Amino acid sequence: MPVEQRLEENNVKNENNRKKEYLRGYRSSRRRINRIDDEIIELKELAASVKAIDYSGMPHGSGNQKDLSDELARIDSLVEKLGTEKESCVESYVSIEKQIKEIKNEDENDVLFYRYVKGLRFWEIAEKMDCSEQWVHKLHGRALAHLRLPT
Repeated sequence: MPVEQRLEENNVKNENNRKKEYLRGYRSSRRRINRIDDEIIELKELAASVKAIDYSGMPHGSGNQKDLSDELARIDSLVEKLGTEKESCVESYVSIEKQIKEIKNEDENDVLFYRYVKGLRFWEIAEKMDCSEQWVHKLHGRALAHLRLPT
């Protein structure tokens, strides 16, 4: 195989990997949002359990108060982080959807949307589009070739 041909194949692979990474940005952002949500719920449950403990008959110190205020501050910080991450997620979705919609072939458009926005596997996309998984893979390759990354 000539050197030029191998270089060209490597360039195409690298370009496709950059495109896939860009397209995966939305799903990654969604996972971060879910993880932060879970963390907030966990911390709120912990804070509620700290408040609910009754040490009747025992001297009350201020140690628990500091722990509780630390937890509440951590929750506030996570809520702020969650808001920022949601904004980023919306921006990512809008950008990715715009780039996908610029692909003229509707089947290619659908494959990228189902794969990278909805997170479906190739066999699930094949079922949804009523075609073979092999055809979905072929459409995916074509769609990546037609996709333009934002500048």
